[in-house]
Amino acid sequence: MQTTLNQTLNTTYTGTYTQTSLWSRFMAYAKGQEHNRIMWVGLVLAVHGCALTPITVMATLFAGPNFFLFMTAMVAMGIALVTNLAAMPTKVTIPAFALSVIMDIVILISCVVLTLS
Repeated sequence: MQTTLNQTLNTTYTGTYTQTSLWSRFMAYAKGQEHNRIMWVGLVLAVHGCALTPITVMATLFAGPNFFLFMTAMVAMGIALVTNLAAMPTKVTIPAFALSVIMDIVILISCVVLTLS
């Protein structure tokens, strides 16, 4: 009778918590955008070709004729252009676009530093 009134329950729950990194979430997003590939091609070519590259090249020329920064801006545009014209999947083109945008931002920051110094 004692066991019916006073039951002891052993509750040992060990839950697993997996934390995904920012890079793996970004790559999963890029891979999941395959159905929007044509939109990404247009977006990358329009944003990078019509806005970022001309602004970056103009900044390199205003900061002084620095051939290294100019060619780095052209390489950044080439990365975005070649991956899209080669019809690579979005798991390649979106990270390549992000890399080229980061390259352009670094070039713009270095142009500001060169101009102010």
